[in-house]
Amino acid sequence: MDTESTVSLFRRLEQLNGIGAALSRERDIERLLENILEAAKTITGADGGTLYSVTEDGAALKFEIVRTDSLGIRLGGTTGRPIDFPQLPLRHADGSPNDSLVAAHAALHDRTVNIADAYTAAGFDFSGTRAFDARTGYRSQSFLTVPMKNHDRELIGVLQLINARDPATGAVTAFSEADQSLAESLASQAAIALTNRLLISQLERLFESFVNLINLAIDEKSPYTGGHCQRVPALTMMLAEAADAATEGPLADFRMTERDRYELKMAGLLHDCGKITTPVHVVDKATKLQTIYDRIGLVDTRVEVLKRDAELAALRRQLALRPVADAQGEAQALKGLQAELAALDADRAFLRQCNTGSEAMRPEDQQRVRDIAVGRQWRNPQGVQTAFLTAEEVENLTIRSGTLTQAERDTINYHIVATIKMLETLPWPRHLRNVPEYAGGHHERMDGKGYPRGLTREQMSLQARMMGIADIFEALTAADRPYKSGMTLSQALAIMGKMRDGGHLDPDLFDVFVAEGVHLRYAQEFLEPAQRDM
Repeated sequence: MDTESTVSLFRRLEQLNGIGAALSRERDIERLLENILEAAKTITGADGGTLYSVTEDGAALKFEIVRTDSLGIRLGGTTGRPIDFPQLPLRHADGSPNDSLVAAHAALHDRTVNIADAYTAAGFDFSGTRAFDARTGYRSQSFLTVPMKNHDRELIGVLQLINARDPATGAVTAFSEADQSLAESLASQAAIALTNRLLISQLERLFESFVNLINLAIDEKSPYTGGHCQRVPALTMMLAEAADAATEGPLADFRMTERDRYELKMAGLLHDCGKITTPVHVVDKATKLQTIYDRIGLVDTRVEVLKRDAELAALRRQLALRPVADAQGEAQALKGLQAELAALDADRAFLRQCNTGSEAMRPEDQQRVRDIAVGRQWRNPQGVQTAFLTAEEVENLTIRSGTLTQAERDTINYHIVATIKMLETLPWPRHLRNVPEYAGGHHERMDGKGYPRGLTREQMSLQARMMGIADIFEALTAADRPYKSGMTLSQALAIMGKMRDGGHLDPDLFDVFVAEGVHLRYAQEFLEPAQRDM
């Protein structure tokens, strides 16, 4: 080997090493496939080439990338131009090997096929190649076909190069032994890099599937929180993209990589995973007396019992007056009965209205509930005269706003503690290590009065603050809650504006949220038309 050839070989070996390192860094599958083919073309001086992958059932080769420089052909991969060529079956219908196709032969027999001229080569069917040449005016001549196998010796694809060119003259030549050795070495490195990337992608898909499984479990447990678990991540990412695009103001330096985006997306999907521990009757509590069922029915039953008692008492009084035939007395008893029944019906209607929790309760109404509770007595199933309402029922019916008692609010709020505990037990890889912090901070406040850790703005990441805004906006506008209707955009923003001023929300992020129209994009996708009043 002369000096010039030796220098050229060393240069190409250096290229091969550099290419191998570059392939190991690439995370995108389509770009990785493109890089493999382009690298093989470069290192062998080929004019064109095709990269095939093995179909999932292992029965055929599928075109992934097609390139021919002299014809300007670029198909598949990131080009967005699909490849409509049919797959190459590895075997015939009777199970015999499809050795007539050079790519199938190389794959089946695990051997490199180096052909100097396709038009004179024996044993292979190049009719498709000849037809292509006839259509395009191209002359397919030299072929180098290399099977790609991973470290387990499993076939994952085939690399095929076409028309090696002399670096000095540009004339088409056969692929040399050095070309073949370099292509085989590259195919081996590429197969390992591709296999690693596919394994990582499969693990990521498996992880995302587990995340979605958790959300599905919450969804099946409660359809109300299920929608929340899907919408908050979407809104968080909208706000994150708006913050990333900012070129001036406090967020001008904030930027996210693709890994940062993926990490935040995962945190958004997992931000309420702790709700899987929250009792359904608390999450879905639509009325004040609801537990497993709405106990207002028990109140109705007691009212009916008291009405029967009043009727019986009136009848007894009437019977007592029979011997003296006091018509006026009987009429008076009947009048008293009617008044008592009307009072009971009024009390029942009042308690049913209190049970809905649809508006803030006045102090005088809370006192009326207490008066009814102790002012009326009923005979329970044990025959004991007792207060009309239990202490627990009074506590629920006198809730000032909403349908939850403080204990129930604490139970629901505990979901964030459960979320943090669950997420902090997982062995997160480096690029996802912030998921627990992002997901666990969406109930904190900028002034340190949030929960569960009472963090201040300075102690929280921007991503956690983003999730706080997304969580609140979704909750205000959600139309699928059992206890309220969804607010309009203007109502939600007015409330959140006060929350920003009160130290609840991050002011810089909220300004971006409004200025960049994040709320409008979200509304277009998730809100009812009647809610979009801006």
